[in-house]
Amino acid sequence: MKFYLGVDSILNKSTDKRDQYEMISVSKLVPKNHLLRKVDKVLDLNFVYELVEDKYSLNYGRPSIDSVILVKILLIQRLFGIKSMRKTIKEIETNVA
Repeated sequence: MKFYLGVDSILNKSTDKRDQYEMISVSKLVPKNHLLRKVDKVLDLNFVYELVEDKYSLNYGRPSIDSVILVKILLIQRLFGIKSMRKTIKEIETNVA
């Protein structure tokens, strides 16, 4: 029994490079000296949880976004001079850092 393999199969070429999978941690994609790494190292936002503790209910309403994440979103917006929240969210969606 003979099988014919096309050139692409023999050379193991993928027609669409986006179909390839690789396991990597997100932290390895962000440079060690990135501004947001430096800010994260010196800024402890855990106090936010105490400030908003009485504003959230565990039993009612929809699940909320972590309060510290919301503060970080605003911080990113100010640090990078982004004028709108929509643009900030778009930047967060596309920028790994």
